[in-house]
Amino acid sequence: QVQLVESGGGLVQAGGSLRLSCVVSGRPFSSFAMAWFRQAPGKEREFVAVTSWSGGPTSYADSVKGRFTISRNNAENTVYLQMNSLKPEDTAVYYCAARTASGLAARPREYNYWGQGTQVTVSS
Repeated sequence: QVQLVESGGGLVQAGGSLRLSCVVSGRPFSSFAMAWFRQAPGKEREFVAVTSWSGGPTSYADSVKGRFTISRNNAENTVYLQMNSLKPEDTAVYYCAARTASGLAARPREYNYWGQGTQVTVSS
């Protein structure tokens, strides 16, 4: 059974930083492309960033380019999202997701496994 467990969320002032982590168990981590999505109250879940199984190719939503960085450590079965220069509009529940197919997908329905989410709140 594949499990994804996120951590690292919290309350931060605008301009601050947070690093989210997601640990994956139950299947070889290197077989997954990994992504982060977020969902604010009353809004649909939206793509944030994705990394390939190797950690080489990555892709970002325009709203976070230059501020967020996705990375992974296959030896530790963990994917990270470093978030800098945070803005109040970044406030959301952040989810990590795993995909067994290749490619840098950006739609939630293309992902097979999901974590439970971690809350990020950015105050102005």
